[in-house]
This record gives sequence, structure tokens and C-alpha cells, in this order.
Amino acid sequence: MPSPTRHAAILETPLSVDETLARVMGPSIGGVGLFVGVVRDHDHGESVSELDYTQHPSAEAELASCLDRAGARFDGVHLAVEHRVGRLRVGDLAVVVAAGAAHRAPALEACRFLIDDLKTQVPIWKRQHLDTGVTEWVGL
Repeated sequence: MPSPTRHAAILETPLSVDETLARVMGPSIGGVGLFVGVVRDHDHGESVSELDYTQHPSAEAELASCLDRAGARFDGVHLAVEHRVGRLRVGDLAVVVAAGAAHRAPALEACRFLIDDLKTQVPIWKRQHLDTGVTEWVGL
């Protein structure tokens, strides 16, 4: 049996759910966990017009470490994650995580583990542009 797929990328171009999903598909896959983070038009009661995502130079290495941790914890699960950086508008995809496994439970668990680990470990920062003209950093 071939080794499970492992793919991680930080991109300045639009993300594709279909492309990320295709990375974890195969004849042995019976269940897929998928998370798609989308830029929304509000936060804490304020209207948001757009976001800027900025990465630290270590972000790609940290993302790869998240993938390694998920792979070690969920043996045999195919994993793919892509995060966008740069200027994003409402409705744009910010992050896509996919996990494919023989059964749904490990796929869903691996997907959740990977997005939660990414959010706490990968140094990608979000600056929101509010409709009031104010900008604010989130999660620093």
C-alpha cells in the first residue's frame, strides 16, 4: 500500500476546494473530512470589508510540522492543507483542510486536529479592515 498523501502550502493565489480534496482521494478512501475557512463580512458586531493575511518566514515550516503531527497521530490518513496570504475579500477562501481515510471517523478527527493545530501553531496573522475605516489585528 502506498504512503499516505501529505500536502501543505501557503499561497498568494486563490484556493481550490476541488484541488485540495483531490489530493486526499483514492480507491482506499471511504470518508473525507473537509474544513473550508471563508472570509466573512463581520466580526464582534462590526462589518468587515476585507482581510490581510501575513506570514512569518517560519510559517511554511510550522505548517509542515502540523502536517507531521497529524500524520503521526492518524496513521494511514491522507492529509492536505492550504492557507492563503495577502489581501482577501469577503467570500474568499482563507484555508482548506482535507483528510481522507478508509472510514469517516479518522477522516473527521484528523481534519479537526489539523485545523485546530494550524490555528495555534502557524504564524499567520490576520488584519481586518472594518467598514468604519479602522483596521485591527486579530489573534495576536
